Amino acid sequence: MTELIIYSLDLFGVAVLSASATLAARGKGIDLFGVIVLALVTSVGGGTFRDLVLGNTPVFWVRNDIYVFVVLASVILTMSFANHIHRKRQWLLYMDAIGLATFNLIGIQVAQSLDASPTICIIMGVMTGTVGGMIRDVLTNDIPLVLREEIYALTAIAGGVSYFATESLLDEEWRILLTLSITCVLRVIAIRKHLSLPTFTSKH
Repeated sequence: MTELIIYSLDLFGVAVLSASATLAARGKGIDLFGVIVLALVTSVGGGTFRDLVLGNTPVFWVRNDIYVFVVLASVILTMSFANHIHRKRQWLLYMDAIGLATFNLIGIQVAQSLDASPTICIIMGVMTGTVGGMIRDVLTNDIPLVLREEIYALTAIAGGVSYFATESLLDEEWRILLTLSITCVLRVIAIRKHLSLPTFTSKH
């Protein structure tokens, strides 16, 4: 049951990232094929990067092409209701928090299944959760969200640390729930409170 829930949340996260990529392409002169490509690399980019780094090939969406169909469906629905979704864009950030938490957990578990150290597992979790959004922002000529606004990657790190810190204290199901909750809740708090790290500025 736990695996089914995580898999469902994974598909949900892919759909949300695809929607965010579609909205990011709006008004930038990108044609339909370009929007689909942007949505695909955004939604599966983090997991693809993770699998390539870990040598876990073929990468996950090549082994299971349902991810491609989820991306296509998300693009079509987002383009069809773009005006309405854009007005509710704040909610997309909250849904993205769920996607970040899920991708982070999956990245950790995939790396762990390949006998990576806890440090590498946490890094792979962060990469799985953030690389896709970075690709989206770079391709649409924006500074990546993870580098400029509310605390993002740190929430994934906190979730990953909690996963391993409670290894001897909690059952696997409770560790999964704790990791998802910490990442998601911290991200939502960061969005609502506009929490961010100090920015780097040069002084003359």
